[in-house]
Amino acid sequence: MSKTGYFTHRDCWKHEMGPGHPECPERLDAIEDRLLITGVGDALDRREAPEASLADIELAHDRLHVAAMRGLSDRLNEEILAGGPSYSQLDPDTSINAHTWNASLRAAGAALAATDAVMAGEMENAFCAVRPPGHHATRSKAMGFCFFNNVAVAAKYALQRHNLQRVAVVDFDVHHGNGTEDILANDPRALMVSIFQHPFYPYSGDHDPAPNMVNVPVPAYTRGMDIREIIEMMWIPRLEAFKPEMVFVSAGFDGHREDDMGQLGLTESDYAWITQRVKDIAQRYSKGRIVSCLEGGYVMGPLARSVEAHLRVLADL
Repeated sequence: MSKTGYFTHRDCWKHEMGPGHPECPERLDAIEDRLLITGVGDALDRREAPEASLADIELAHDRLHVAAMRGLSDRLNEEILAGGPSYSQLDPDTSINAHTWNASLRAAGAALAATDAVMAGEMENAFCAVRPPGHHATRSKAMGFCFFNNVAVAAKYALQRHNLQRVAVVDFDVHHGNGTEDILANDPRALMVSIFQHPFYPYSGDHDPAPNMVNVPVPAYTRGMDIREIIEMMWIPRLEAFKPEMVFVSAGFDGHREDDMGQLGLTESDYAWITQRVKDIAQRYSKGRIVSCLEGGYVMGPLARSVEAHLRVLADL
């Protein structure tokens, strides 16, 4: 048995938002290529992501939001058949194509299947190489390239379906995970710790967070050593006091110094260090249980190398 699972599905490649969009299928190609070239992929327990059930997605999202997404998808497919446009725009950055609905079900389904496999002891931890990403999707709204909040759905699922008492979410994307905060705020069974560039999209997370939110906004050009120090001071004591039974990670790699989506100064070694600190917490309190889901990371080289670094720590390579 491999200790680290790797969940993905070809449907996650079919969703795209138009030529030149940074959140593109090639992101997953870059990761796959890197895992192949380095041999890291050989050490992983590869699994195909199922589709999440709507009942499970509705643990984190309003039924109306789920129905609206499905309705938009159905209408777009009818328009495409009638010779209409290939995309339907939700906001200036976010649109759907004919495959977005299925890809979104697979992305959330990967997180749920990973949760089941880790809870069953089939693997110690898992990474979900999925798109669309999720952490900007609020309870009732798609935004910021995100439709369903994969990590929040999985966290709620672990609490409701697996009857856990305490779950933690760790978010190190360059952008604030406003959707995850919206879904988990004031739930005493959840603790969310995050670090993000500010002021920056989505311009949230710095005002009066709920008591179960540890939001750490940092200015542009903050370097890796400073972020490590902040994590030691701000995240770790709260995680240790909370003693989570499972840890979920919103793994965004767009804080890399070579990623022009943001202006933070992280490197592969910083992502490995953060992963190790999260793993230390999980091994101490959570039987090692971690489910990590891909969020941002838009320049192919640094994205692929950072995912490799993250996986090497998860899999003890």
